[in-house]
Amino acid sequence: MNNSVTNTARLLGAALRALLVLTLVTGVVYPLVVTGIAQAVFHSKANGSEITSDGKVVGSSLIGQQDYGLDYFQSRPANGLGTNSVNTRYKLILSGATNLAADNKVLIKQVKDAQAAVVKDNSVPGYTVKVSQVPPDAVTSSGSGLDPDISPAYAELQVHRVAERNHLPLASVEKLVKDHTSGRTLGFIGEPRVNVLQLNIALKELTKGS
Repeated sequence: MNNSVTNTARLLGAALRALLVLTLVTGVVYPLVVTGIAQAVFHSKANGSEITSDGKVVGSSLIGQQDYGLDYFQSRPANGLGTNSVNTRYKLILSGATNLAADNKVLIKQVKDAQAAVVKDNSVPGYTVKVSQVPPDAVTSSGSGLDPDISPAYAELQVHRVAERNHLPLASVEKLVKDHTSGRTLGFIGEPRVNVLQLNIALKELTKGS
């Protein structure tokens, strides 16, 4: 009887000590080490790839935004995002694709309407956009609906409008797009891209100096 109680107490004590040690190692030491390494080696990514402007965080390079007027470069459509009582479109609570098939009449209409809007919005005196010039990312949303990037082709298609509305030389806006075009990751992964938020921040700075 006494031996049984003693053994039980000893086992419970060992289990408690193991719990405390493992809690300390996996719940305190390991997270602190990983966080420390992340902050030291990958500081920007560890903090959400934040983008700042005028000393304030205005977004993340990983998440697109949709609240740009026509004075700025436009992001991809966000047709896959639904609505709720809190947030709509590019507000982080909702994400997702449309899940519509390529031959779905609703999707076809969305694409045609988007093409017409892109042609209308980006045609300025002396420069008329053709439907054949509109790239796919200008009229379709990404899988998440939160894509922060657009193709160089879509950015270049918008330069005439942006230059005209901001009273900037066309060459200056074209250079802005070129300077903010990123190549394929590691030289072979993905496609060249332009981060819209970063591009629009640079545009805002350019208009201040003009």
